[in-house]
This record gives sequence, structure tokens and C-alpha cells, in this order.
Amino acid sequence: MEKSETIIEKIWRSHAIHENDHGETLLFVDRHYLEEDCVFAFEDLGQANRPVRGPDLTFAVADHLVPTRGRPAGPSDPELSDVLARMRRYTSEAGVEMYDQNDPGQGIVHVVAPELGLSLPGTVIACGDSHTSIHGALGTLALSIGASECAHVMATQSLWQNAQPTLRLTVEGALPPGTVAKDLMLTIIARIGNAGASGHIVEYAGSAIRDLSMKGRMTLCNMSAEAGARAGLIAPDQTAFDYVAARPRAPKGKAWQQALAHWRELPSDEGAVFDKEIWLDAGDVAPRVTWGTSPEESVPVDGRIPALEEAADADQQQRLQAALDYMGLEPGMPVSGIKVDRVFIGSCTNSRIEDLRAAAEIAEGGKAIIPAMGRARLGQRQTSGRGGRAGQDLHLRRLRVARCGLFHVRRHEWRPGGAGRALRVDFEPKFCRPPGAGRAHPSDEPGDGRGRRAPRLHHRHPQSLKRAHAAV
Repeated sequence: MEKSETIIEKIWRSHAIHENDHGETLLFVDRHYLEEDCVFAFEDLGQANRPVRGPDLTFAVADHLVPTRGRPAGPSDPELSDVLARMRRYTSEAGVEMYDQNDPGQGIVHVVAPELGLSLPGTVIACGDSHTSIHGALGTLALSIGASECAHVMATQSLWQNAQPTLRLTVEGALPPGTVAKDLMLTIIARIGNAGASGHIVEYAGSAIRDLSMKGRMTLCNMSAEAGARAGLIAPDQTAFDYVAARPRAPKGKAWQQALAHWRELPSDEGAVFDKEIWLDAGDVAPRVTWGTSPEESVPVDGRIPALEEAADADQQQRLQAALDYMGLEPGMPVSGIKVDRVFIGSCTNSRIEDLRAAAEIAEGGKAIIPAMGRARLGQRQTSGRGGRAGQDLHLRRLRVARCGLFHVRRHEWRPGGAGRALRVDFEPKFCRPPGAGRAHPSDEPGDGRGRRAPRLHHRHPQSLKRAHAAV
């Protein structure tokens, strides 16, 4: 009798090339996605006189260093412009497909790849972005890698990995009305902590997970890193198959039928054993907003900031006080009393057209009271897989309606896709923090910044704005 396997074990086994004496497995990489820091890996290969092993399996996207203001001209910083110029040259010489800053398909790398149909169930994906786990929504093993690993994958189309412990996080029941995947993930992180899945590969399972749309599944898997996970994934089902089928780069004809037969075998077998199991009731989920500097520091939108006395120990109390000091908040105050100065819509977790529609509904209803300009950004300049050119034109017309009829008129500013905020290269002065300023942000980035004078961020999904008592 064959051993029952988890989906993680199935993907791992089917991609294993070799195992060394140290317990490391050399995994074949089906897709390698590159961002701007790939230039250093290209230069390492050049010094070793080695070519890119699988240029047809490698895709580059300019997303972290490209500006969202003045996009056609490129970065104003000459050093950033030089990196982009080198990226163009190296990818062209290697025969690697690149989505440059003004390409119609450009956007945030982990939004672009699923939309194009490059990410497929059962594959191993590698990328330098910390939120590469988003591709796990399609049933992939998607791994974030470092610079030296990037060079190794480029040279060999493979990646050394230690076997990781597995965690199945099961959520049963129906999410309450008004709650979405981001509320679910913030609830999970608040429950287990931002290191609760540390080093694990997580499978999200249960009826509440199966009921999520692909958009919701991507949000959930994207934020796996915020719980400390090495990767997160969801077993592919009909929802995933239908999504992939509509993508322009997905398999077609006989290749599609063969792929589908393989994908249907991927879900974890009955009786498969995980190293760790966690169960949650979807009915316990409520719309949430972060109040501190970590995604684990969140409360329901009608809740209060924790009191210092609620800390489990002295270390936690110290962290709590540091977060309160940075955010300029008082223990026990209701989050509905937090003043919001600016709203940013369109992060790497919530930059799809569905998210902008949810936000536009708030703006159209006159519920957004924001003293300064909001900013909207779509994760990809052109959503693909909409039935060819006619579908793309229809989609773009809808975006123009949203821009001119909802966001633009109500002092919202429209920006093209990019992930520059993650490196703090896209903070112009008005979006940096003046004394005491706060900002609502449907993202998952740390609130205490990575260098420049970053704002105080309160993360939430656009949909949860409907339930907020704060002036957002």
C-alpha cells in the first residue's frame, strides 16, 4: 500500500533531482521570476562565463525600482536608472522575456505571473520577492530566494532546499458577511503570532478556504510570510482550474487535458500526516485593522488598542509600548478614534481590479472622509485573459470609468503598478510621515519603515472600510 502524501510531499518528490548527505534536496524549478536585483546574479554568471540555463522558463519584471509617478521617463535617481538599463541589457542578451516599465503587461511580479498564466498548479516557482508564496494559491510550491540562490537557479534551473516541516491550517465554516481573506489572515496571525508558522510550508485547507475566490486565495497565500512561513499553498480545485483556463499562457488543447489530469492528483491524500495542525472557526473572523508595527498587532475595526496589562510577559509589554510609541497611540483607545490622513489603495496583496471596485464603492457612496489625497494603484497595467483584444479594451474602459467617475473626481490619484514602496523608493514627500500623520493601507508591510521617514500604517482590506468607524 502506497504511503499517503501531502500536496507538499507530492510536489517535492516530483521535482527532486538529487539529495546530498546533508539532507538537502536539489529541486527542479519550473518558473524563475526576476526583479531588478537580478542584475547582480547576471554579473556573477558573466564572471563565471555561464549562460542562463533555462531562459524560456525565466521571466523578468521591472517593479521595485520603477516610479509610479512620471513612469515613461523612468527613475529620477541615476543609480536606479542604471540598474534598470543593466537589467534590460542582460535579459536581452540572455533571451529572457522582460516586462519593462512601459510594457502593457508590466506590474507587480507576483500579480503579473498568475494573470498571464505563467504560474501553474504543481510547479516549483522561485523569485527574490518576499511574497512569492502568493503563487501557492494555484497549488504551487513558491519559494522566496536570496541573491546567491538567484544566480544558482539562473545557472542550473534548480535550487537546493532543506526539507521543511509542514503545517496544515484548517478553517471550517463560512466567513461572516463583510469579512474577506485579509481579515481571515490577520485573524490567523493574531492567533498564532508572526512567527507561528516559522520555517513551515503551510497548506491552507477547510471549507472556508475552498469557498474563497482566487483573489482571496492569493491574498491568503501572499501573507504567509507575515506568519513566518517558508511558503503557503492551497490544493487546486475547480476554482483554480477555471482561473488558469482563462489565462493566455496556460496550456491549450491536449496539453491542457494532460495537465488537468495531473493537477487533479495533487490534493493531499486522506490520512496524510503533517508535522503540525491548527484549526480555526471561520465564524470567529471579523473585519480587522492593524494598530501596531507588525501584522500580528491587529484588532477588529470596532475594537480597542490592547492595554499594557494584557501583555503576557515583560518582553511583550516592552514590544507593545514600543509599537504604541511609534504609532502615537494610547493603550485601550478605540481604533475608531485613530485619525487617518491618507489612504493608499493597491498593494501587493490588494491591487487587483476587484479590490479597486470595493474601494470605489466606498468613494461613490461618499463614505470616505480623507483630508489629503488618496492613491490608487493596479497591480498590473493590463489584466490579461479577458478574451483577447476586445476583452482588454473593455477592461481598460472600465478602469477609465473608475478613474474618472470615482477615484479621480474625489481627489484620488491614479498610479501604474509597481512595488517601490517595499524598498521605500516610491515615497515622495507628501506620502512620507509628517509629525503625527497616519495612513490606512490595505497592505502587509511593516509599519515602522525600512529606512526613510515612513508613515504610520494601518493595514486593512478595502472591503473592511465599510465596517470601519474611523474616518476612512
